[in-house]
Amino acid sequence: MRRRLLGRLATAAACATSLIATLAPTASAGPSSHGSGGSGQQAESSYKRVGYFTQWGVYGRDFQVKDLDTSGTAARLTHINYAFGNISTDGKCFTGNVAGQADAWADYARPIDAADNIDGVADTAEQKLAGNFNQLRELKAKYPGLKVMISLGGWSWSKNFSDSVRTPEARRALVASCVDLHLKGNLPVDGARGGDGAAAGLFDGIDVDWEWPGSAGDAGTVFRPEDKANFTALIAEFRKQIDAYGREQKKKYELTAYVPAAPAKIDAGFDVKKIIKDFDFVNLQGYDFHVSGEKTTAQQSALFARNDYSVNQVVFDWIKRGAPARKLVVGVPFYGQGWTGVSGGGDGLGQPATGPAPARYAAGYEDYEELKKLADSGTYKVHRDLLGGHAWLFDGNTLWTYDDPIVLRTKAAYIKGLKLGGAMIWSLDADTPDGELVKSLHKGLS
Repeated sequence: MRRRLLGRLATAAACATSLIATLAPTASAGPSSHGSGGSGQQAESSYKRVGYFTQWGVYGRDFQVKDLDTSGTAARLTHINYAFGNISTDGKCFTGNVAGQADAWADYARPIDAADNIDGVADTAEQKLAGNFNQLRELKAKYPGLKVMISLGGWSWSKNFSDSVRTPEARRALVASCVDLHLKGNLPVDGARGGDGAAAGLFDGIDVDWEWPGSAGDAGTVFRPEDKANFTALIAEFRKQIDAYGREQKKKYELTAYVPAAPAKIDAGFDVKKIIKDFDFVNLQGYDFHVSGEKTTAQQSALFARNDYSVNQVVFDWIKRGAPARKLVVGVPFYGQGWTGVSGGGDGLGQPATGPAPARYAAGYEDYEELKKLADSGTYKVHRDLLGGHAWLFDGNTLWTYDDPIVLRTKAAYIKGLKLGGAMIWSLDADTPDGELVKSLHKGLS
């Protein structure tokens, strides 16, 4: 078994490297369109294409659910993960209008005008469901094969997981509250919005994004050694309850998770052989291998790397711990990590830097839409590691490591070569208005 796996890894590496060499001379050319674009029809593919839609993207980025339709992105996805749902201090899934904790206004209370409405008709004051939730429901009606998942936690909202799953009773209560709120759609009343069943049928499953059981996450996030066993029990409880509800509804609800790249974090919190049986698939962290807070520039999402994190390393670490390849969905970034004050010359990679690079929304973190403008400006040079399968921009002072259409086509070849589950995107609001990266990834997986 191990020999066959290594052979498949070698084949995937050869295919990916060959594809980079083929595509590299045409780096400046935009990707070709593939499949339908906004017609309501979805192209067939056996590979999952999962995209995270951020709740807060409707504000600063003005990225609306309708943009998934007009860009053609919705036609090229199999799943949308809605980021994020939160867990309260008393161990329940909840929503409301609490700064930094929940945003029911964005979720289901905000009225959408005709211009931003999937069906072209403005929301009324009387309807029970508005906001992102109603738009996602309308998107599903237009693209019947599209699944929408509620993603629980994330980097900032994983703080209460550990405290909420310490006993069987607590786990049952937590899961029951998530099923009630998100799958049954029983939303808190917010003016005319919400109420029992207001969002029923919207979500097709639950994505557990606890960062991270058994090891440190965001500041203030509780973790403890027993998280590993409690996470295993929590996932079993989710599987039990969503399957039971699914039998009532004559529907299959899916259960997925976002899982880490670092071997130490995998071993601290994930009993892979046990949990993988309960998941339909897991989304692997395929980025942030290095971040702009570090003192030296480095790749953040290389396909292959010697003595460093890489997509290949993450995939192999999960497979050798017992995860079947078909349940592994590779995460890809639609953003870059950047440094400024880079010294040492050369192509800028592996050199000291003075700090995170200036950016539109957050220092050191830039959307692909903005990085494409830099690449097209002529000020920055695009560099590629043909063997490593990654790219970066450098102007002699500032460096951005990112995935462009060529890198994504290479990763798609790798996914197909290993017969993995597909690709996951963080996050959809960072793509170009015409969905350039989604088009390239979808074409590569078709």
